[in-house]
Amino acid sequence: MPFIMIVVLIDMLSIGLIVPVLPALVGQFAADPTEQTYWYGVVTFSFALASFFGAPLLGALSDRFGRRPVLLIGFCGLALNFFATAMASALWMLIASRVVGGVTQANAAVANAYVADITPPEERARRFGLLGAMFGIGFILGPVMGGILGGIDLRLPFFVAGGLTLVNFVYGVFVLPESLPVEKRRAVTWRAANPLLSLKALTQLRGIGPLVVVLALSALAQFTLYTTWVLHNSFKFGWGPTENGWSLFVIGVVSAVVQGGLMGRLLKHFPAWRLALMGLASSTLAYIGWGAATAGWVMFVVIIANVLGNTISAAMNSIVSGAADASEQGRTMGSLSSLNSLMAVAAPLMATPLLGLVSHLPRGDWRLGAPMFFCAFLQGLALLLAWMHFRRSGIARQAHPLPAA
Repeated sequence: MPFIMIVVLIDMLSIGLIVPVLPALVGQFAADPTEQTYWYGVVTFSFALASFFGAPLLGALSDRFGRRPVLLIGFCGLALNFFATAMASALWMLIASRVVGGVTQANAAVANAYVADITPPEERARRFGLLGAMFGIGFILGPVMGGILGGIDLRLPFFVAGGLTLVNFVYGVFVLPESLPVEKRRAVTWRAANPLLSLKALTQLRGIGPLVVVLALSALAQFTLYTTWVLHNSFKFGWGPTENGWSLFVIGVVSAVVQGGLMGRLLKHFPAWRLALMGLASSTLAYIGWGAATAGWVMFVVIIANVLGNTISAAMNSIVSGAADASEQGRTMGSLSSLNSLMAVAAPLMATPLLGLVSHLPRGDWRLGAPMFFCAFLQGLALLLAWMHFRRSGIARQAHPLPAA
């Protein structure tokens, strides 16, 4: 676990660096906020679409050749993406560089498969929580650093992110061990690499089927938030890279505390399915709070209050991983990543036009929160469907709290 946690930490630190500044960089090629919103949506869509097709392929390749070489490929692709973005002098160059990054960025899926390789099923929820904590710590440090560096030069965070990714590559070459034994590897098939067929296979896992819709709705809400967070705060409160960086810093702190510290304790009292329901309910209320906020400080209050919202990913990953065979963890996590990527493709198509419709409104107007209210609707629907599934499947009557180390 320490090896893969360090990999994920450095990876998320490099990605977190660019979050506060990418919308502003796109704005250098736009004439007004509406055009900026449109092209930022195009850039985000390009990365997500490339990741949608790349994730299941790399997940299947990791089942065949091991996790380590696929992670190394991902680091190379991300480094190329960061450096090319930093040097982009036209929108098409920005879009092309993000496509390259999206194709090779399967690090999250492969890291989850890595954890599943080395962890017994009853421990996976807690360890997915630890992995989530590394994502959180990356978002504690990355966005703040990105905001500070972006205040100096908008392109500087991309050069630093590329350098960190190369550090991760070197670490992977010389330190990171392989987690998948040769006897558990399986041949790559077109069915495993096809993103649409991989999603179909996900629905056929024992006891998972309807939860795919829940995962999709929750992911769509999450990516809508990611897509619009910086621009929403810029339009509504006049925030720049520094303020947005600090808001993401607080999100990362809360995520790291919950997934790295509280997750084990929560699992002593609640099974994964119950944590998922509690998290979905908490996030629904949080989206409403963010949308209704008319002052910047309210955003921070809601972030801190949404403690249970940070349990959703680890709880759901544990449920899905537990339904998959040991030899198909890479394919299954790749399918999950592909589902997330599909929602990341859909999010800018829905979120940026919605934000564009209200971008002309004055600062502080509650209607600028339209994308957040859309997220609340999606998360509320996911909560209803998840509750119905767990009740119908009998999990709520059979499951017991998972043991925590």
